[in-house]
Amino acid sequence: MAPCGSVLSRAENFIWLTARVLEQRRYAHDFLDGDPGAVETALDAYRNSDGGYGHALDPDLRGPVSQPLHTAAAVRVLDGIGRCAGQRVERIGRYLTAVATPEGALPAVHPSLRGCPAAPWFPVVDAPPGDLLATGPVVGALHRNNVWHAWLFRATDYCWSTIESLGKTHPYEVRAALAFLEGVPDRPRAEAAAERLGTLVREQRLVVTDPGRRADFPLPAGYAPTEYHYPTDFARAPRSPARRWFSDVELERALDHLVSRQRDDGGWDVTRHHWAPGTALEGRPRVTLEALHTLRAYGRL
Repeated sequence: MAPCGSVLSRAENFIWLTARVLEQRRYAHDFLDGDPGAVETALDAYRNSDGGYGHALDPDLRGPVSQPLHTAAAVRVLDGIGRCAGQRVERIGRYLTAVATPEGALPAVHPSLRGCPAAPWFPVVDAPPGDLLATGPVVGALHRNNVWHAWLFRATDYCWSTIESLGKTHPYEVRAALAFLEGVPDRPRAEAAAERLGTLVREQRLVVTDPGRRADFPLPAGYAPTEYHYPTDFARAPRSPARRWFSDVELERALDHLVSRQRDDGGWDVTRHHWAPGTALEGRPRVTLEALHTLRAYGRL
């Protein structure tokens, strides 16, 4: 028997039942006209004195210390509530400057995480290289909010250079590149880079364009058995540069599949490996919010 209630009402029940305070406040802001200040207050619980964010804001990195991926997550939250400006972002800029590589890129994991639990796909090394996964989303969001910071110039150059020279890639790197391309001011260059990126995605079969034939698409090495990516993982809204990568038929199939993946409890699942008991519990509400945003953007709520 199909679960009762609409997609949104079931998801709302799931959020109230399982989510952290931050995700509850985000849901209230995004879907119930809630106060953005309440989201900002909840986010403060993860902020450290160095201007960065820690305390497992990204559930796959545990412990209290500030990390680039946590801080990238905080920037996305601030962007989503229209508060990506002011002294808070100035403090974030100082933290990002302090942990960036000489070329201006952010490492995915800073060595300060050593001794804290982390997902096995995030190794801690003494001199980590810059990584588009951490850098692209932050730079794109700051550009979208017209933030000026000296670090941003070097970081932007790093993102352009990395994206325009990508060869063999993987879905999470593509998503980070898109986050940069969606916010950067140079739109003609961004559109050209996105077109090239879409060609790579199709040629390397990184996206399941027909969910009914998922077995025909290869999983990247090390991915969980359910860790496939679909058109809605890239083209999260009609305005996304990735929307042009997919036909209307492919996108409609992907949206139908996204709706079908809502569980009986109202939430969506984390598709990555579950490496610790709490990470899936904390991650599912975040994934659920992403699904709801995508469905609303395409008129499916």
